[in-house]
Amino acid sequence: MARATEIRKGQVIEHEGQLLLITDYEHKTPGNLRAIINIKTRNIETGQAGAMRLGSGDQLEVAFLDRKKAQYLYKEANGDFIFMDEETYDQFPLGPDLVGDKMGFVKENETVEVTYHNERPLGIALPTAVVLEVTEAEEAVKGNTATNVKKNAIVETGLEVKVPFHIKVGEKIKINTDNGDFLSRAND
Repeated sequence: MARATEIRKGQVIEHEGQLLLITDYEHKTPGNLRAIINIKTRNIETGQAGAMRLGSGDQLEVAFLDRKKAQYLYKEANGDFIFMDEETYDQFPLGPDLVGDKMGFVKENETVEVTYHNERPLGIALPTAVVLEVTEAEEAVKGNTATNVKKNAIVETGLEVKVPFHIKVGEKIKINTDNGDFLSRAND
C-alpha cells in the first residue's frame, strides 16, 4: 500500500479489482485546506479512461508488474500474435486487444519486453523509436520535394507512415512508437 501522495504518473495501481495506469497526477493544496490529489487513469485491460479525487491520507495498492524478454514469432490466422519466452522457450499468444496497435512497430523474430501481472501477460513495452525499412512509397513529383508536404509509405511490418517526399523504397527510417510519426532517416 502507498499513500496517495507517494504515487506518480506512469505507475500502475490495483483499484476495485482493476489495473489502472496513472496517466496524470495533480497535487493541490487550496489555501489552508487539506490536500487534494486528482489523478487520471487508463484501465490496462479495457483502455477506458477514468479520474479519481483522493485525499493525502488515502491509501492505494501499487501493482507489481514484471517484465520478461520475449521473441515475436508470427501472427496466427485468428489474429493472435505468438511470442516465445527467451528464458523458458515457452510459446504463448497475445491477442490483438492487448498488443494490436503496437505490432506495426515489431518485426518477426524481434525481441520485445512483455509486461506481466501475477504471471498473466498484459501487453508489450516498445522502445521510444524503431527503425524499419520502407517497402512501398509514392514517387516524388518534381517541385513537391522542397515543401513540407508528406506522402504515404508502407514499412516492412505493414504499418503506414507519413514521410517526406524524398524518402524512397528500400530506405530505413526511424519512427516514433508513441504516435507513429516519421522522425528521420536511419543512420546505418
